[in-house]
Amino acid sequence: MFEEKRVLVTGAAGGIGASIVDKLSNQGARVAVADLITEGLTAEAHLPGDLLDANYCDGLARAASDVLGGLDIVINNAGVITRGPVTETTDADWALSMGVNVEAPFRICRAAIPLIAASGGGSIVNTASCWGGIAPGPNHALYCMTKAAIAQLTKCMGMDHAHQGIRVNAVCPNEVNTPMLHSGFAKRGLETDNAVKELGRTVPLGRIAEPEDIADVVLFIASDAARYMCGALVEVNGGKPVA
Repeated sequence: MFEEKRVLVTGAAGGIGASIVDKLSNQGARVAVADLITEGLTAEAHLPGDLLDANYCDGLARAASDVLGGLDIVINNAGVITRGPVTETTDADWALSMGVNVEAPFRICRAAIPLIAASGGGSIVNTASCWGGIAPGPNHALYCMTKAAIAQLTKCMGMDHAHQGIRVNAVCPNEVNTPMLHSGFAKRGLETDNAVKELGRTVPLGRIAEPEDIADVVLFIASDAARYMCGALVEVNGGKPVA
């Protein structure tokens, strides 16, 4: 399905990102990976860097295109989470969350769209969230705001660039068993394995998502099987609404 497709994946070293890269590579894609550290990932191109660096973001799509000989798909998977209400949110929290969750994908998409169009069209998949992208969640004000922003950006780009043969959609996960989730448990002094099991009991399917559950949906959205999807926010929640 992805044979010889040229793909850029950000947040490639994380739980979901690594699964996306592995699945794409196994299906014949030529993958460029971006993250702070990309060592240990199997990919055709390694483009490590900091998404808080505007120059890095502006040049990332071109760098991937130069190495891969063009660009067909961009997967903006990188993200950070800041917990707490507005009154507990610092300027540093704001800069990090807005930089990684909003400004970076904006800059990457802006640079990638002409390149994908020049390749004859393709797909962009952003990572929003059930939290913010679909509905607000408690005590995650900044995170929800950034995910709402990327959800609306996805819808706008989906309309604006469909005529170029570029489909822009977003995946909206609920809780996923990743280091990001575990950090929240640790912050609250909870034991990870027990916390994951307890959280799983709140999901109608009986468990929280694994990275592979989200990666499979991302690949579907990116593929030609989703050829008539444009500007969609795809909720992947195991049947659990946002609290």
